[in-house]
Order: sequence, then structure tokens, then C-alpha cells
Amino acid sequence: MKVVLAEDSLLLREGLVRLLEEADTTVVAAVGDGEALVEAVATHRPAVAVVDVRMPPSFTDEGLRAALEVRERWPATGILVLSQYVEETYAGDLLAAGGGVGYLLKDRVSKLAELSDALVRVAAGGTVLDPEVVKALLTHRRRRDPVAALSPREREVLGLMAEGRTNTAIGRALVISQGAVEKHISAIFTKLDLTPSGDDHRRVKAVLAWLRT
Repeated sequence: MKVVLAEDSLLLREGLVRLLEEADTTVVAAVGDGEALVEAVATHRPAVAVVDVRMPPSFTDEGLRAALEVRERWPATGILVLSQYVEETYAGDLLAAGGGVGYLLKDRVSKLAELSDALVRVAAGGTVLDPEVVKALLTHRRRRDPVAALSPREREVLGLMAEGRTNTAIGRALVISQGAVEKHISAIFTKLDLTPSGDDHRRVKAVLAWLRT
């Protein structure tokens, strides 16, 4: 799997390169700002771009904006955003870009198995959210909640969907059968009025509806 890395800290960038290579990827470019990221993706067309949120010159959201530009220009490239902090707005903007995206805290990236799993899922078009990001987004939900009709179990299922878990993984986490998971997900789609469509990813839309409330 080819990966492009964007991280402004030289020491952290070198450490991430080594970690990514241990995760069975080939880092074809490692750059320090958003503009260089876009150029690297244009040149190498990687399976995944791993991007820090805060980069030069203002150290606010340059990395995220570059990642969204990459998604717009090369939608087949997965985006795995890294952050030192839980930033709800950035996570919401990223999820709005569709599948093949992830948002992890940098502390989580140090765990090789979790990093490898996230890269594979994002490259395959899945969605990966750090559990701490999911918790923070849940805490900051506004008073009017379009998912208020969901049962507590359905909310648990949707929370695990937000983390990018498969139906099998959700079943293991909640100790329920895969059939039960499928019934809960079907109920979630129905309650959120997400009808089947060849153009829309209902799983991503359900997660977005939950995280944006």
C-alpha cells in the first residue's frame, strides 16, 4: 500500500515514517505542509494520505483543508487525519467528504495494530474514528437531536459504526449475533429516513446525522 505522509514536525514525521513502514506500507513521500501534500498526491497517487490537522503557516486547519482538496481532486485516495486533540468541527468536515476517511488521535497511532487496521479500512473505503473523538462528539450534541428516536442499543450500534467497526466487530463488542446487529442497523436507517440509494452511502450518512446533532 502506497502512503503519503504530511506532518510538520521533523522528528514526528521520521517516527511516523518508520511506524508506517512497520505497518506494511510504502511511504512514497513525507512532507511538511499542505501544499506539498497536494503535490505529492498528484505525483504518487497513494492509496492513503496520512495528514496532520495543524500545519504551517498558521497551524490551524491547513492539513485538513489540504486533505479535503485531495479528496475533491482524487476521490479514490483515502484520508487518515491525525490530531493531538479532539476537534469536533474538523471531524465533522472530514466525515462530510464521504467514505474512505479516518480521524485518529496521535496517541492512538503509536499502537501498530490499530494503525494498520485503520489504514486498511480507510483504503478500502471505510470510515475510522478514534473512540475518544466519538465520545467528544456525543458529549457536544445539541439539544435538538434528530436521532432521539433511537433506542439505547441502537445508539451503541451507531457509535461503533462511527468508529468504523464492521457488523461482525459490532456483534463481538456488544455480545450479540450478527443478525441482531443487522436488525439494529436496519432500524437506524428507517428511523433516520435513510432509504437505499445507489449514490449514497447510508452508513456514512447515519454516522453524520448522529455526529452533527
